[in-house]
Amino acid sequence: MLFRLFMAAFIVFLLAFIGLALGYLCRRKSLQGSCGGIANLGLEKACDCDKPCARARRQLARR
Repeated sequence: MLFRLFMAAFIVFLLAFIGLALGYLCRRKSLQGSCGGIANLGLEKACDCDKPCARARRQLARR
């Protein structure tokens, strides 16, 4: 009984995975991030620290 339930769940997930893969292959679009992400929140920097690290300071200076 438990084996049948496992196999049914496995098949459902496998079919969903195959469907997602086929959809991705048919559209031929590259994967993209979210629509704006942290930039849409109106924040100037990605970290909340008072004194950002050297790498963050360089990135902020480029803007």
